[in-house]
Amino acid sequence: MTDSVESRLAARDIVLPEAAAPAANYLPYVISGSLLFISGQLPMENGALYATGLLGRDVDVAKGQRAAELCAINILAQAKAALGGDLERIVRVVKLGGFVASEPTFTEQHLVINGASNLIAEILGDAGKHARAAVGTASLPLNAAVEVDAVIEIR
Repeated sequence: MTDSVESRLAARDIVLPEAAAPAANYLPYVISGSLLFISGQLPMENGALYATGLLGRDVDVAKGQRAAELCAINILAQAKAALGGDLERIVRVVKLGGFVASEPTFTEQHLVINGASNLIAEILGDAGKHARAAVGTASLPLNAAVEVDAVIEIR
């Protein structure tokens, strides 16, 4: 594995976007002690939602996985902003919470959220191995198909 988070991002041709500003009365991240809590991130790409609607009706699993991956990229962007640009301060991703807007009969939320889990593990190595939840929901803000939040241990 390459030796830095930034070099692993570059190897995947990932350029982190500017961290998104909150859309309501909340903070995009909060640091409490050695924990960084990152608010739910939507699958934004180039300023627009990548996937909208419900998994199992409007969005297939592959597109949902890419949406979850974009959520993870946006989590890393928020972490970079919170840590003054230094992603090497990440000790471990403790937990990802994945929310998948789904039809009632859709049961592959875990496969969708693998998009976020796989990217985080690839970019952060052992520090990216995390606990997680993959939850189906009736809808998400802005009709997003996926939303992911994170708890990260930092130094």
